[in-house]
Amino acid sequence: MRSTFLWRNRVLLTSGALIILCLHFISAGVHPGDLAARPESFLMEMIRPFDAATSGLTDGASSIVHNYIDLVNVRAENKQLKDKLAKLESDRARLEELENENRHLAELVNLKDALGLRAVAANVIGSDATGLAHTLLIGTGSYDGIRPGMAVICNTGVIGKVIATSPHASRVLLLDDHNSALDGFDERSRARGIVAGMVDDGVILKYVDRSQDVRPGDTIITSGLDGIFPRGLLVGAVKSVHREGPGLFLSVSIAPAVDFRSLEQVLVVTEPPPRPVDEQVKG
Repeated sequence: MRSTFLWRNRVLLTSGALIILCLHFISAGVHPGDLAARPESFLMEMIRPFDAATSGLTDGASSIVHNYIDLVNVRAENKQLKDKLAKLESDRARLEELENENRHLAELVNLKDALGLRAVAANVIGSDATGLAHTLLIGTGSYDGIRPGMAVICNTGVIGKVIATSPHASRVLLLDDHNSALDGFDERSRARGIVAGMVDDGVILKYVDRSQDVRPGDTIITSGLDGIFPRGLLVGAVKSVHREGPGLFLSVSIAPAVDFRSLEQVLVVTEPPPRPVDEQVKG
């Protein structure tokens, strides 16, 4: 039997039959539910978790890459926005400062016009560094006609007077320094005295007769009799009045109208004020 044609060619015939069967499946297609589809279905089910894991890893890696790129872009945009915001804040602060300076200068110009006297505006550039004297340094000096003894004022009241100059700077003795003095009076009662600073800080109205009617809250203004400060400038308000003791004068404490620590611009009166006729003090 082994010598028959079929036995001798069994490998070739079997291979050909299988090839023909495969070609048939390929040409006819495999329909769902057919027995021939079961191995394929089993194989797909076996490799599905691996495909899913591979796809997940691929998607995850792609997502990480995209997220990193987006994060880099967002950080770059945030930096640009922060830089723009910082510039805008700087520009806004600069604009506000210019507006404040222009407003202060406009107020000083209005004060100059109201006085009707020659005056020079100046910026405050420093203060006394030792604390031994109450002074300010302003950025205008003898080159602009500033001389010692000139009155220094602002829109809120009396500041002090010039005590020294250089070509482009001047030192101003403040009203609350113990070496400072000016002639002033109570606007309500017309009681006169000398406004001076105290060694232990503060401002007082000296040499006011005990018979004078001076009350807390009264306004103290310049009399113009010292030949330095124009008449009618605001000096401050009376804080307290004491009559204790056997002395001839009242003890009058004054709150200055000007906050000397916050000054930025001042007005130096370069023309001597007209001397007013001395008023008779009301009894």
